[in-house]
Amino acid sequence: MFRTLALLVAGSFALSSAHAAEKRTLNHEDLWLMPRVSAPVLSPDGRHVVFTLTEPAYKAEEQVSDLWLVPADGSAGPRRLTATRAAEAGVVWSRDSRRIAFSTKREADAQNQIYVLDVDRAGEAQRVTAISTGARTPQFSPDGQRILFVSNLHPDAATDADSKRLAEEQKNRKYNARVYTGFPIRNWDRWLDETRPRVFVQTLGEAEARDLLAGTALLKSPGYDGRTTPGSSELEPQWAPDGESIVFVASTNRDRSAFDFTHADLWQVPAAGGEPKRLTNAGVEGAGASYATPRFSPDGGELLALVNARSGRIYTSTELARIDWPAGTESRVRVPGDLSVESYAVSADSRSLYLSAEHEGYEKLWRVDTRSGKIAMAFAPERGVYTLVNAGGRGGDARIIALHEHAAQPPEVVRIERDGRAVALTQFTAERVAALDLPPAEHFWSTAPNGKQIHNMLIRPPGFDPSKKYPLFVVIHGGPHTMWRDMWVLRWHYHLLAAPGYVVLLTNYTGSTGFGEAFAQDIQGDPLKGPSDEINDAADEAIERYAFIDGARQCAGGASYGGHLANWLQASTTRYRCLVSHAGLVSLKSQWGTSDVAYGREVAQGGPHWEDIPLWTEQSPITYAENFKTPVLVTFGENDYRVPINNGLEYWAVLQRQQVESRLVIFPDENHWILKGENSRYFYQEVHDWLGRWLQPAGG
Repeated sequence: MFRTLALLVAGSFALSSAHAAEKRTLNHEDLWLMPRVSAPVLSPDGRHVVFTLTEPAYKAEEQVSDLWLVPADGSAGPRRLTATRAAEAGVVWSRDSRRIAFSTKREADAQNQIYVLDVDRAGEAQRVTAISTGARTPQFSPDGQRILFVSNLHPDAATDADSKRLAEEQKNRKYNARVYTGFPIRNWDRWLDETRPRVFVQTLGEAEARDLLAGTALLKSPGYDGRTTPGSSELEPQWAPDGESIVFVASTNRDRSAFDFTHADLWQVPAAGGEPKRLTNAGVEGAGASYATPRFSPDGGELLALVNARSGRIYTSTELARIDWPAGTESRVRVPGDLSVESYAVSADSRSLYLSAEHEGYEKLWRVDTRSGKIAMAFAPERGVYTLVNAGGRGGDARIIALHEHAAQPPEVVRIERDGRAVALTQFTAERVAALDLPPAEHFWSTAPNGKQIHNMLIRPPGFDPSKKYPLFVVIHGGPHTMWRDMWVLRWHYHLLAAPGYVVLLTNYTGSTGFGEAFAQDIQGDPLKGPSDEINDAADEAIERYAFIDGARQCAGGASYGGHLANWLQASTTRYRCLVSHAGLVSLKSQWGTSDVAYGREVAQGGPHWEDIPLWTEQSPITYAENFKTPVLVTFGENDYRVPINNGLEYWAVLQRQQVESRLVIFPDENHWILKGENSRYFYQEVHDWLGRWLQPAGG
């Protein structure tokens, strides 16, 4: 019997090896054209999940993004709900689980509007708003008869007619100028204008929506804005349980962002309109805790929100605020290990809170018992991450759903069982992935010079042969307050970088999230040197640990903060044959003066750069320009206002002055990220060509 089993195992291994040999290497078309599943939303009754499926294309006008529906019990496959060129966003369910609302721009719309679709009946979605400034982030009222939404208006506009008139005046004026009296003036890739977000209520069947903030003192506050997100500011409004008021997020000190931390509070406004009441940080001077993503528990007894304490530190872990409603007493929940809450969900009986948090290369789920306050890990994927967790339904229809993905598997909707198993509800990518050679991410730990344990992931190349020696590409994540995770990514895709035959090393250096608040905070006062030393040590550990890595052939690269660190490697070591730097600063001082954020950088360095603070110079790569010797590929998006192109041009001037072999690639129509398909394909080709030039065998 043992011999038979051994033969079966050997045969299975042979078949697996042969099967692996048949698989092909991932290319950019595989990556870019892979179906993209996102934004799952579970119905309140726990029976259905609506999600977005994007069918990408290299030409933006050919890309299709629609809403799909799948039973949460897995009894049937997904079915398409919409079939238009326009993408839908901000999908929400009505309380009775019969309708969904979303924001989209159909052919007859000048701006995004709110549409409602009955999921149980055949027919088209019906438009319910007609506001000239556009509508987004809908929410059904408890009785389902009203929808609240957000739109950005000029401060002088009291009606939609005012908005139209002001837009026409701007269109017809003879000059073209932007005027500012405060900071910031830009956000990621756009110049800020005078408009600010407002909350509206639209009664279904009526022609016009009610502006709840028009004429209020809050709106007139110089620092009024929503919670700042890439490309916009959001109020994230939610109906109170009785439907008589609305809770939303807003800042009143955004105008202080040049010299102080800013924060967002929770506010309450009557559904009929009136002056909003601040619910958090009452009586707090300066920057208090900052709140985001409010949501009421299904039983109406608690208002929940994500919250970040503010101090003189550059990082604090996100907690979950629990506010008794309507009493207002607040308590907070922290994930064990001082991990940061990424998202949360509440069970339909309000007895359980589910919190997702990054942890050592994964994203896991914790459960909080709302009665006892006890918290424990509930679900940890064997590979990858759970994101966008949802909970809903009662009894036999109680469900937990999420997206699940890992480095060798794009996101799919899953139902998480009580025993921790993830049951796939969608499999749009399964067939394509099965044809690709995608080795799993391997996790290991290295020891920094100060004894700190550093987490790493390693990706082997396709067609891996343990008898061969492979070059090493060290890839550095941005942030710094993020983490390399075992997940599928479009930018710096692990397997696409490894495709030409490289081992890819991913190091979670000091400053990374997922390892506790202190670990992320420790980058303050040591922004570049300490992390880069840890990256170099991790590369040494990988070379020692894995005999198939050729230590004589190493390159390193990264984007954003990873680009900063790549530029520091340029200044501090010659161990790498080449470097790749995307959106990387070379001068701390010029980054401070031209970026869309400023004060946080002062905190990181210990004060403004005109004070006698050595760090501004000692850990600025340009200080060591005379050391620049390593060949480097420099890339930038011209519309990047977070790391403005002036840093790339300054770096380029020094490289040319020092006669360092280098190549500069500018994308005139990209921002901080390379988002367009053909640009992305060209970017990866540039990276592969550059690595291929320098990672030849020693002496070759």
